[in-house]
Amino acid sequence: MLPIFLAVGGLMVQAKMQREMGEYQQAVAKREAEERELQAKTEELARREELNAQLAANQVAMTMSGISGATPESIALAGAKRIASSEGAIGLSERLKQRQIIREGEAQAYAGRMQAASTLLSAGKLFIT
Repeated sequence: MLPIFLAVGGLMVQAKMQREMGEYQQAVAKREAEERELQAKTEELARREELNAQLAANQVAMTMSGISGATPESIALAGAKRIASSEGAIGLSERLKQRQIIREGEAQAYAGRMQAASTLLSAGKLFIT
């Protein structure tokens, strides 16, 4: 009888460890998604600063060369719209990547819980036999 209790105890510890491992993997995935989000925001800020500098340089160049009026401004506006569209696509792509990482972590936590349940069920079979 003692060997059965020892085996069941060992299986319960194993089940707890499997569950905790799944939760740990989920936390790691969530942390990775947060780091990616911060990195994406930093990259977006750098791109915007660079684009703002380019737009300012273009405006200065047009003013220095005597070009003014609606046409250069409309060109700048069209360029700004393309840039905004591009930034939107990049932002969406980054959010989708982050969400995928979080889903993977949730799947790992679920797998850990299922492994733990399976281990506990196998421990139950020891009592039946």
